[in-house]
Amino acid sequence: MRRISILGATGSIGQSTIDLIARAPDAYRVVALTGARNVAQLARDAIRLRAEIAVTADDASLPDLRAALAGTGIAAAAGQAALIEAAARPADWVMSAIVGAAGLAPGLAALQTGATLALANKESMVCAGPLMLATAAQHNARLLPVDSEHSAVFQALRGEDIATVERVIITASGGAFRDWPLERLATATVREASSHPNWDMGQRITIDSASMFNKALELIETREFFGFAPSQIEVLVHPESLIHAMVGFRDGALMAHIGPHDMRHAIGHALHWPHRTDLPVARLDLAAIGALTFRAPDHARWPALRLAAWVMDLRGLAGAAFNAAKERSLDHFIAGQIAFPDMARLVADVLDRMVNDASLLSAPITLDNVAAIDHLTRIMVDEAKATLA
Repeated sequence: MRRISILGATGSIGQSTIDLIARAPDAYRVVALTGARNVAQLARDAIRLRAEIAVTADDASLPDLRAALAGTGIAAAAGQAALIEAAARPADWVMSAIVGAAGLAPGLAALQTGATLALANKESMVCAGPLMLATAAQHNARLLPVDSEHSAVFQALRGEDIATVERVIITASGGAFRDWPLERLATATVREASSHPNWDMGQRITIDSASMFNKALELIETREFFGFAPSQIEVLVHPESLIHAMVGFRDGALMAHIGPHDMRHAIGHALHWPHRTDLPVARLDLAAIGALTFRAPDHARWPALRLAAWVMDLRGLAGAAFNAAKERSLDHFIAGQIAFPDMARLVADVLDRMVNDASLLSAPITLDNVAAIDHLTRIMVDEAKATLA
């Protein structure tokens, strides 16, 4: 029986993971489930899966979690330290699905146990890719990608010599505003940005899809995870979102991973790796689909892609600064304090200021240094916001 923990159990990735595990309850022993403020869902899942412990990141939600778990024998805890302790509990396989930079420390704690870490938290690789890889190597742990694009690349590379790869193509739906006139973006509302044409995701990641900041993070993650040069990594707008990524080889072959809009495929691949097994996902009817379309990305519409290329060249702590600037700018947009295009302007402004102080981004990539640059960047974004016209 495999021991399983799910970090970020109440989000969309966590819920899809739970769906797969609940279909084979005798195959898994659930160690820990963590979530944020949705303690009712967290408690229901902990009881359903007979978890050893349930942890909420929100200290104020602990009384409600304890009340919901009363009499079950399931432990309850709250706060960042409790999250890290839960992640550090011995397990064979851990899903890392906490949203944002907050997922880095728990993911590292899981790797330090030697577990297989199924990584849906792209920010971990963006902020501290070398640290993640070094920690996995040091503790004989394994990192498996769960983002649909990176899972697709991982699967296309199986059995191949990575030295023969010429290019990697990461596809993007284009999000809510892919067909909008550019001049209309300045008046885009939070509600409009929160509607994805293909995927059912949380608000923040859906807005990140509309701005392509999510894709920008994925470009950086591709470099850090697989070691490709920035010049080898491309983005292609593919509105149907059925081809998740393609890998091109030096003999001209192009391997494409095609699948439905269902994250249970990438999750299931990581859960059962290195084997393939039956998964409850739709089988594509290509004749019914009829056609797949592609177009080059418009960098005027999606400046986040240009910023990602800059970050990949800078390396060091630039990824951590980029992610923090993106997260804080998104906070301001959701709060109605800036316009949609201002998010990219703020990120570019803060990165430009940091590049002029070389010591900020060249410090070693440690957990403390990532936390420090994250904190400083958020302050700088707030300062830059005050100067927007």
